[in-house]
Amino acid sequence: GDARVRGQTGVLAERRGSYPFIDFRLLNNTTLSGEIGTKKKVKRLLSFQRYFHASRLLRGIVPQASLYLLDEDYLGQARHMLSKVGMWDFDIFLFDRLTNGNSLVTLLCHLFNVHGLIHHFQLDMVTLHRFLVMVQEDYHSQNPYHNAVHAADVTQAMHCYLREPKLANFLTPLDIMLGLLAAAAHDVDHPGVNQPFLIKTKHHLASLYQNVSVLENHHWRSTIGMLRESRLLAHLPKEVTQDIEQQLGSLILATDINRQNEFLIRLKSHLDNQDLRLEDAQDRHFMLQIALKCADICNPCRLWELSKQWSERVCEEFYRQGDLEQKFELDISPLCNQQKDTIPSIQIGFMTYIVEPLFERWAQFTGDTPLSENMLNHLRRNKAKWRSLLHKQHSSNRSSEHSGQVTGSQEQTLNEEETP
Repeated sequence: GDARVRGQTGVLAERRGSYPFIDFRLLNNTTLSGEIGTKKKVKRLLSFQRYFHASRLLRGIVPQASLYLLDEDYLGQARHMLSKVGMWDFDIFLFDRLTNGNSLVTLLCHLFNVHGLIHHFQLDMVTLHRFLVMVQEDYHSQNPYHNAVHAADVTQAMHCYLREPKLANFLTPLDIMLGLLAAAAHDVDHPGVNQPFLIKTKHHLASLYQNVSVLENHHWRSTIGMLRESRLLAHLPKEVTQDIEQQLGSLILATDINRQNEFLIRLKSHLDNQDLRLEDAQDRHFMLQIALKCADICNPCRLWELSKQWSERVCEEFYRQGDLEQKFELDISPLCNQQKDTIPSIQIGFMTYIVEPLFERWAQFTGDTPLSENMLNHLRRNKAKWRSLLHKQHSSNRSSEHSGQVTGSQEQTLNEEETP
């Protein structure tokens, strides 16, 4: 049936199944079981209480800004980083360490305050924090890539894009809140495997969503479930919350990489015809979709030191899936064979066919702002570095073959040859 009438049932139904082969957290959670549901709520409550107990608020110290819920030891450094949250060289890995693994919660609390959303929507700060803890905890920390740090990274990028003058001049508080929430929750409860894997293992999510945008639908419905459970927006009129839920779905579903050409063609048409009217809510929503798509795949546009870490993490996740497929005698998915698919070759293809076309159009939309030019410059430099590493790798393989040595795995060769 239609996702709009599936409601909470859809969220609950998603948590009933299990992968045939893997014991992910996604698979053994079930809100239908009173015992497990209660344990999960207690865990969230305890985590929430521990977090506040360690904060300055409950030690009798009134901070200058009550939204900085950080331990004293890290407060200064983390606050300094937050003062530069709009800079493109923001190091989300460092920020996650400074916040003791709470980068997503801390970042969102700060950004909701910066953008005036708490005041505008009359949000309860404790309820907001509780909701964000739920979102952060529903990411799988064991995933090398699709985890809460990735969500925080995408959210920081989204914040940068929302400040681009071409867009910022037209955005309403609702647009900003939708953009930040969608960025934070766009991959929530990601199992660390892709849609084809779910389909060929006959996972219940694939059946639930009829093999269409399976993961994205799940991220959306999980987000709506947590929004309702937290009652963050319960004080708003019903028609407003329904609109927020639907717009969140539209934004999150736009991150499906299978829909890349659909969005690119539409964006190209708007830019060529110069018919974008950002006074129109529909056109603003479309550009929010594009901004979220950019934020989701912006890793190749970051500084090399950050971009390289993300590349290694996403490939590690691919390789883990490939190892599972090999173990259970399934066809290994594209990009998931560690013996054939090297990090440089994967990244070069990703940049060429997915990232460059989107970011060139984004730069055309923004009007070649300093941020857009900076991102494209990083993208070109990073692509050149991966090309260089690929060339070294090929040279190393050839010399090993000529000398009669047995060549190790391509990833191992990369690690030996690579110099940041």
